[in-house]
Amino acid sequence: MTTETSPIERIASRTAHVGGGISVDRVLPVRQRRRIGPWCFLDHAGPARFAPGQGLLVEAHPHIGLQTFTWLIEGEALHRDSLGNEQVLRPGQVNLMTAGIGISHTEESLPDQQVLHAAQLWIALPPDKRNMPPAFDHYPDLPRWTESGVESTLLAGTYAERSAPTRVHSALVCVDMYCEAGASFRLALDRRFEHGLMVLEGAATVNGEAFGVNELAYASAGRAELSLAVAAGTRLLLIGGEPPTDELTIWWNFVGSKEAIAQAQRDWEARSPRFGSVKGYEERRIAPPPLPW
Repeated sequence: MTTETSPIERIASRTAHVGGGISVDRVLPVRQRRRIGPWCFLDHAGPARFAPGQGLLVEAHPHIGLQTFTWLIEGEALHRDSLGNEQVLRPGQVNLMTAGIGISHTEESLPDQQVLHAAQLWIALPPDKRNMPPAFDHYPDLPRWTESGVESTLLAGTYAERSAPTRVHSALVCVDMYCEAGASFRLALDRRFEHGLMVLEGAATVNGEAFGVNELAYASAGRAELSLAVAAGTRLLLIGGEPPTDELTIWWNFVGSKEAIAQAQRDWEARSPRFGSVKGYEERRIAPPPLPW
């Protein structure tokens, strides 16, 4: 059986609590698939509605070996980090934080907000970049276009002869697609990449199989396209990248080798300068669970 005709794999989400009054639907990592290209984490938050002051609140926590990638669809959220950055994220924008050797940060809904709809992803840094200096970038302007009734925003990588400004370190793609009136179309894919297509709102039929909200359709590398039919008001998120060949451990908020993760956890618990501190959250720090090895 060729990859072009291989069956589409269905990945269902599981519910996780991330802080404040917000629960998320998580499709990566799961037991059946840990990564799609370098994408090693995918949470879908909302659309969640709440009273003012009762929204997202994730207190100070560390990361290593990855980039956090936040795409905001509705609401407003505030990012703070140990580099001193404070950035409000608004709909249609991306925050990209590169952890590298180590960074800590917080995320919270603004006090007057009553809604949050977002996707947060992690990108595993390649081995030669895992110890790079930490950084933070904000992207208010991204490539947007409409074709065949589909409003697309290129969040990362290259697609449809366009390139996103987001600074990443692996060959990958991420596209948000919204269909207000419903549509049927063929979605072009990069044959080099494996892909995941997640339904954030509405419903979609992918190569003849029905997918609902918070389900992800996985397609192995070698495919040139997918056949889609989507209902009115459907929003999809496409991610992809070259199939990984390296060994990688994902534990708590860390990505890397077991040895690197164990050292990072010790450093966080010891309040090492490696992770700095987030202004206003010096004593509001999330404790890690015990290492499983």
